[in-house]
Amino acid sequence: MSQVSPPPRQMRKNILVSVAGSAIEWYDFFIYASASALVLNKLFFPSVDSVAGTLLAFSTFAVGFLIRPVGAAVFGHFGDKFGRKPALVTAMMIMGGATTAIGLLPSYATLGVAAPILLVVLRLVQGLALGGQWGGAVLLVTESAPEGKRGFYGSFAQLGVPIALIFSNVMFLILSAALSQDAFLSWGWRIPFLLSILLIAVGLYAQSRASETHAAPAEEPAQRRAPLLELLRSHPKQILLAAGATVINGGAYYLLTVYILSYATQALGVPRGTILVAVLISAVASGLTIPAAAALSDRVGRRRVFLSGAAGLAVWGFPMFLLVNTGSPVLITVALVVAQVIFSLTYGPCPALFSEMFGARVRYSGVSVGYQIGAVAGGALAPIIATSLFAEFQSANAIALYLALMAAVSFVAVFLVTESVRRKGTVGTPLATPVD
Repeated sequence: MSQVSPPPRQMRKNILVSVAGSAIEWYDFFIYASASALVLNKLFFPSVDSVAGTLLAFSTFAVGFLIRPVGAAVFGHFGDKFGRKPALVTAMMIMGGATTAIGLLPSYATLGVAAPILLVVLRLVQGLALGGQWGGAVLLVTESAPEGKRGFYGSFAQLGVPIALIFSNVMFLILSAALSQDAFLSWGWRIPFLLSILLIAVGLYAQSRASETHAAPAEEPAQRRAPLLELLRSHPKQILLAAGATVINGGAYYLLTVYILSYATQALGVPRGTILVAVLISAVASGLTIPAAAALSDRVGRRRVFLSGAAGLAVWGFPMFLLVNTGSPVLITVALVVAQVIFSLTYGPCPALFSEMFGARVRYSGVSVGYQIGAVAGGALAPIIATSLFAEFQSANAIALYLALMAAVSFVAVFLVTESVRRKGTVGTPLATPVD
């Protein structure tokens, strides 16, 4: 099956929708992550000490991860059976509703124990929606990308992450600067959550402008009644390899964007605004280098680019924390920028790499389930494990070693993936055919 590219205008619309949808979903996820590091421990777990409160807040953050494979299975099933767009729109609406509800949720002081319970429930709903979003955003661009440029176009779905991180950090930075500590804790932290409802309206409008991708399944209903079961029977190896590849992406990113906020402010006494600015600048660097890394994968191969990034992250963790520990705003920023640039080498090629591992009938389910299992394994517990390691050893070297171990897992997984790019730079396997 040869790949026929859509008209350039429609391709641009698909890119816009992929970026917008991904950015909105990840914005909703990131504002919770930032809030869990900065305020939720004080508002929803006030009866414990600061370390225990932070661990409990990060635990609610992890809950959103644990449900993501379920969301991937559910939305992947319907995305493979009925098309990419309906699944994407539904996921976006669910995410927006849950995020807005968090912004309206009374604190422990008002509701008592019901407050953290409801927080966990809403976090579960967030995770369910996010579990189904990533695969749809990725396929919207990879299935319609020109041959030989699938890595580059696929990376636009990944840009939603740095864009969302920038937007969420800017929101918290502005609020932190404009409001007193008491005002921020009382009501200011709610504003980023409540803005989600406006972003969802923008996203739904953008979704209405996109077309269903050409590679969406066209089989008879009887042949595709249970795409998830078909996936589990015929592609177990690909699921495991995709999950293994995602471990470093989930773990590294949440160490660099979530845990680092808590570590810098609580362990080092770095002002909140300083670390937010450093993370913000590093996110800009990531946004610039993700497409470059993905385009490079179109020329030299997905595996080569990814393996270089995994090896780099395994090494950089140690000097990164040395720089962060100085407390210098400049050196902290340099440490995080270099880390994000290296991270782009593993993150940028993933949409094309995963899309080429699964056949069209099960692709939405395959990329979603594989990615989200890896996200749980790598990202769900990363802030908790890092917090516990530092509390136990009082040294960031333990966290750097943890990062290196996650990088090793992903290195091995991608090393075992069959390369899908020929030397001439074109994709060697049409998207209709799974990579063995």
